[in-house]
Amino acid sequence: MKSGFVVLVGRSNVGKSTLLNALVGTKIAITSPKPQTTRFPIHGIINDERGQIVFVDTPGVFAKARDPVTSSLNQHVRDALRDIDLVVYVADPTRAIGNEENMMLRLVEPVKAKKILAINKIDEHRPPYIEEYRNLSDRFDATVEISALHHKNLKQLVSVVFDMLSEGEAHYPEFQFTNIDNRVWVAEIIREKVFIQMGQEIPYSVAVEIEDIEERKQSTPSNSPSKKGEKTTDILYVKANIVTNAERYKGMLVGSGGRKIKEMGASARRELEGALNRRVFLDLQVVVDPQWTARLL
Repeated sequence: MKSGFVVLVGRSNVGKSTLLNALVGTKIAITSPKPQTTRFPIHGIINDERGQIVFVDTPGVFAKARDPVTSSLNQHVRDALRDIDLVVYVADPTRAIGNEENMMLRLVEPVKAKKILAINKIDEHRPPYIEEYRNLSDRFDATVEISALHHKNLKQLVSVVFDMLSEGEAHYPEFQFTNIDNRVWVAEIIREKVFIQMGQEIPYSVAVEIEDIEERKQSTPSNSPSKKGEKTTDILYVKANIVTNAERYKGMLVGSGGRKIKEMGASARRELEGALNRRVFLDLQVVVDPQWTARLL
């Protein structure tokens, strides 16, 4: 049996979280077109007859750390590259190699573990910069061209990973597919909807903090003619704060007449109910905390 920690690295928005979800077969990492969507390493676990792979998703690297959020994300990437067994370097051939790509390549170069170049987004019609990335192959131990979005060549990628891993014991129980707990996952789903709903307005100084999650009973009128009165159903009550660092952002997040926060809440609730197969009551509010990065990152 083989096992090991395999870190997914690359600059922002190359599709690392989409790849992690596709490899594991369920949504454990949130995705959006926005930079800074992934903020901390997330483990996605694959088990089969060959052994266990623990994929570690990481934030994208930014060439300039203009604020505490970006500085924290860059440090998370550096930390993730320590004491790992294998690197999967995810590249986006729809964008030219630039400062952030070169910075990421310099971070990976001294790592002693074996490295795989995964050229993503080959579902695009002739990605314009694919030859630039193919020319990087001699820096890596193997190259696989994939589409995380359309699950193309992912089995090949997993096979190459297993080939390069050493023998070892599993790090997680066979039934476990991620390291994040329920509260963190719920907070991440809500934050994803904030990013998507806010579009270009989104202030990157936003986080989501769960105050309470509990089982509750809810009484509703019975629809059955033979059973008059009320029926009781189980509901998951979630109270969460969308946290921002400045008062001026609060109105943007709430929206006129509360429209924005209602849209974010409705979208998050639908996804939570679909994933958990149960009713969810989501109690959202926006709070201002100038020091949230010190607590939540």
